[in-house]
Amino acid sequence: MRIAVSADSPDLKGKVERRFGLSAYYLIVDPFTMAFEAIANPAGQGQAGAGIQAVILLINKKVDAVLTGYCSPTAMKYLSQNDISVHSDISGTVAEALAEFKTSMSSVASSELLSNSQKNSERLKNRIRMGLKQTFKQMMGIMPILLSVVLLMGLFEAFVPIQMLLAYFSQSVFQDIFWGNILGSVLTTNPVNSYVIGQTLLEKGVSLYAVTALISAWVTVGVVQLPVEIDALGCRFALVRNGLFFIVSMVIALLTVGAYGLIVN
Repeated sequence: MRIAVSADSPDLKGKVERRFGLSAYYLIVDPFTMAFEAIANPAGQGQAGAGIQAVILLINKKVDAVLTGYCSPTAMKYLSQNDISVHSDISGTVAEALAEFKTSMSSVASSELLSNSQKNSERLKNRIRMGLKQTFKQMMGIMPILLSVVLLMGLFEAFVPIQMLLAYFSQSVFQDIFWGNILGSVLTTNPVNSYVIGQTLLEKGVSLYAVTALISAWVTVGVVQLPVEIDALGCRFALVRNGLFFIVSMVIALLTVGAYGLIVN
């Protein structure tokens, strides 16, 4: 960082000049190392345009700030346009002015750091609140599904005897796929429930072909909601769509289990 100070002598013990444009010297100082360069003001004797000449001189020296007693509005305008901050009403020696400037810089930096820390903390708190709210909403949304899964598992195991299942699912591939398709087409509620019933069927000895067909038909074919679909989309479309997906789900079951067998083996 380079600070320009208007001074009456070419050293740090000199006084800060009251008028920027008519200053005898400009000290270009590094406020951290206190190394400096003293430049005599070529327009310091009161020539016309002294302030603008000083502005051009300091812009060329690439200073970041100016410390002075008084700076005209015109000179301040051009300095500000070149990203040079102007600090007026400065008095005392150059060394004292620089020390006060460094202190003010430290205060501003600490204040900005504290402000940014508070802002970041508040943002983090808001994100945590939003995350907790979203998690709670998701939990409330999934709770009915979880309850229905638990109830469905109990009802299915209580009311569907193993003898009836084995009578329809005879380990014949095409018969298992067909009846799995039938079962998936007539059952409804959330598709997650199809996994529960599928697991129960597998545990009771029903083939993977039947379970895959059940899950596929559950999400593509809907006999229970067929009247609503007919009312909304038309009878012909609803019947064709359900019939087509009944066949497609059988093909999907056959291909899926076949591919699974090839991968496993």
